[in-house]
Amino acid sequence: MTRMPRLMGLLLMLAMPAASAAQQAPSGPPTPADVKPGSITCEDVPYPYPSSYLQFTAYGQDMRIAYMDVPPSVPPNGHTVVLFHGMNFAGFYWGGPIDALRKEGFRVVVPDQIGFGRSSKPIIPYNFHDMALNTERILKALNIQKAMIVGHSMGGMLAARFATQYPDVAERVVIYNPIGLVDPRFERPWSSVDDSYKRSLEASYQSIRAGLFRYVSHNPSAWTPDFEKFTRVRYAWTLSADWPRYAMVQALLGQITYLDPVTSDWAHIKAPTLAFGGAEDSLAGPVFKERMKFIADSIPNGNGRLLLIPGLGHVPHMEAPEKTYPPLIAFLKEGLR
Repeated sequence: MTRMPRLMGLLLMLAMPAASAAQQAPSGPPTPADVKPGSITCEDVPYPYPSSYLQFTAYGQDMRIAYMDVPPSVPPNGHTVVLFHGMNFAGFYWGGPIDALRKEGFRVVVPDQIGFGRSSKPIIPYNFHDMALNTERILKALNIQKAMIVGHSMGGMLAARFATQYPDVAERVVIYNPIGLVDPRFERPWSSVDDSYKRSLEASYQSIRAGLFRYVSHNPSAWTPDFEKFTRVRYAWTLSADWPRYAMVQALLGQITYLDPVTSDWAHIKAPTLAFGGAEDSLAGPVFKERMKFIADSIPNGNGRLLLIPGLGHVPHMEAPEKTYPPLIAFLKEGLR
């Protein structure tokens, strides 16, 4: 337990958008001069497949949630996989996994959660309950009764919440390099949204890049052009006239892991569950492997399993897809009937 206070600091840093998490490390390459202001709803960001939209009202506001619904590229196997993105991304970084799953006969649905990507950016109290509910809205609209759930980073937390809220929908669950491995509320007092907002407003190209660079801190040579591309996407938002508004949205999103931990959810997941990802993920500190094992052991009735890939960090599908896809797909295909 002596390591826990240090771990809490790391985990709270993860709860912030990449820009604010890296405020203390702004060093890096010069700011590129060719980045233009970017749309905070990502109209100018290439997505691997077309987006569709579902309209609904929440918190008294009209909203739209974007999603990709991608059919299999071979004869369908009759199953759907839902991919949940992380805090510093949206559906745009799932192109490789979508293609790998399509080739195995899966239909793939990829939401941009409210506050992210091409979805609405309201000023609301963000939480995993709403994200799970909004995902279930999409599945209902698509007449999908069952789905396999894969959640990366923050999406790993959402995968746990979705599986507990909709156990009749979740067939299999993959908790993929999650954050939120411990409940931080009893180790550090609340940090105000106003303070988080100030940090978000101060985001620079260097701070955003440093935040994403944490994902390859185990192996800096694993920084790929895709990581650089997504750094530029996030930096472009800060040049937009809409950035003050989106900075507040990001500050609110950054509070989720503190306000809405899922450490008690794991023991209530009924579906077969894989705690999965890169073994060298350094975001949670030295207890990462221990806590991933704890997740697997917490799944009731022996339905939990642990599979960590040596040498890979926080985003294995961007770092080494050839090592990431086979075990992921093998686990999902065990659920085919």
